[in-house]
Amino acid sequence: MSDSDDVKTRLLEAAKTHVPFDGWSETTFRAAVQEAEVEPGLAKAVCPRGAIDLALAYHEQGDMEMIRRIEETDMSEMRFRDKVATAVKLRLEAAEDKELVRRGMTLFSLPHHAMDGAQALWRTCDRIWTALGDSSDDVNWYTKRATLSGVYGSTVLYWLGDDSEGQERTWEFLDRRIGDVMQFEKVKAQAADNRFVSGLMKGPLSFLNKIKPPNGPGQTGMPGRWSGSG
Repeated sequence: MSDSDDVKTRLLEAAKTHVPFDGWSETTFRAAVQEAEVEPGLAKAVCPRGAIDLALAYHEQGDMEMIRRIEETDMSEMRFRDKVATAVKLRLEAAEDKELVRRGMTLFSLPHHAMDGAQALWRTCDRIWTALGDSSDDVNWYTKRATLSGVYGSTVLYWLGDDSEGQERTWEFLDRRIGDVMQFEKVKAQAADNRFVSGLMKGPLSFLNKIKPPNGPGQTGMPGRWSGSG
């Protein structure tokens, strides 16, 4: 861990006790700086946007914990839909406190922070697909992540309001949403076998086959690349 990462971690840990009361705000950031005994100038250098950077660091921390839990979970006998559901469940269980997530949702619902929230959500879904071994190298790379983003985002909102024992209603909701997605994938597969649709893919819609995912480190939230071959 670099020195800047260490400082950010200290600030984040100090901020967590204040977020339920003051949100991911400047008030929280100032309190974290004081309690973590970090020089204000250094704190601003590490977190130029203050609590916004800490909120993103909290989300990143949850993603890393999710990956650790996925790696420790034996999914070899699971259907693929169950693997996806398990990964989403592990991500939600990695959150220490619903209120920290709720406050983050409030922050990233603001128009001027919406892009940060969307990128964080996309990265989470990209990490789930990557951890589950996705090897798609075309437009499906995007559709998989976009679809899972919808499933994950709606499940988080449901989870925040769920007071059922063991979050059972949330897991039932998640299963229904993934069931809807799998039905859509079935329709896609049937369409691919249809001569008319497959003809479109070779003709007017053939440009979709030229869309490629990002191919550089740290580019999971960026547009892909266009392949002129084929």
